[in-house]
This record gives sequence, C-alpha cells and structure tokens, in this order.
Amino acid sequence: MTDKTPEVPDRAVTPSGLNHLVLNVRDLEESHQFWTEILGFRQVGELHATAERPNPPKMRFYSGERDGLTHHHDVALVENTDLPPPPEKWSMFGGNNAVNHIAITLPNREAWLAQLAFMQSKGIKFGRRVDHGMTHSLYISDPNGYGVELVYDLPREIWAGDIDGALNWVRALPSEGPEALVDETEDNPVFADAGDD
Repeated sequence: MTDKTPEVPDRAVTPSGLNHLVLNVRDLEESHQFWTEILGFRQVGELHATAERPNPPKMRFYSGERDGLTHHHDVALVENTDLPPPPEKWSMFGGNNAVNHIAITLPNREAWLAQLAFMQSKGIKFGRRVDHGMTHSLYISDPNGYGVELVYDLPREIWAGDIDGALNWVRALPSEGPEALVDETEDNPVFADAGDD
C-alpha cells in the first residue's frame, strides 16, 4: 500500500453524522441507571486500568441499536464530581447548561409511544411534548440537568421538500396524563419547496 498525500479540497468534507457523545456526570451510578433503565441503552464497555493508563477516569460506554446492530458506542459517561448541581427546573431556552439537549431516535412511532408510556409509568416528568415538522418529540431531563429529546422521525417525504419550514413548525401538546401519550399523525403538514406547485 502506498501512502499518498490527499488532495486538499476547497471546502470542508460533509460528515455522515454524529458518531457518539461524551457527557460529564456527577454520579456515574445514578447516570448509568438513567441511561440504561429509563432510556434503554445497553452498557458495552468501561475504562479499565492498564500499564499505559493505570488510573483511568470512571467512564462507561453505551449503545442503542441501528438496524438491529449494536454500535461501538453512542454515548459515554465520565464521572466528574466537580460539576455544578443541576438546575432546579430544566428549561430548553434558559439556564446555564452548556448542552441544550441531546436527541435520541426511537426506531418507529410504536416504539416511541411504548417508551413514553414506560417512562410515564416510572414517574419521569415530561418537560415538553411537541410535534415538529420532521419529528414527534418528548423532552425530559437527566439527573445532571441535560435535556434529552426522544423522537421518531416522520417519513422523509413529509419534511424533505422544505427542511427549514419543517424545523420552524411546532405544535405544543399536553405533557401530563393520558393526553401526553396521544400521537396524531393524520394532520401532519407536508413541507414542499416554495417553488413546487
């Protein structure tokens, strides 16, 4: 194999997406319980002491499923006891969190509704329940005050014609009681390019 110097492009290469997210957490055990027992991720690894790294940080790795396959990790948690306490009330557009929210995709509408029902049965407080033009969403917060959005994607043909329009459309829904588990799909708008007739 010959190493060749790559040709320098005139602009940045478009990535295929985010690979994983690493979060600092106050209490690794508390966060482990939230990410596994409440959100359903599976722990796939953790840092161990080695000759090269005799005192690793307390760090664990978690994965969901993509097309039935486990990824090497989607989320990692690192214990950092110096974090400030979480805000008393999570707010998407206020407060002093560096991370606004983390969006987690469920495989389909049925799985998303089942997850919402499960979390409601466990007493998880629903912060915000909305339909966006490209997803239907529920916002909660984790033990560290990070916002977590659980979504399922609407079919591409609904939002792909005008992504900006879909991003700007929102319908607020109840966040408590059985009404928070209702998901209407019949009246979703379709976002077409302004030039489409």
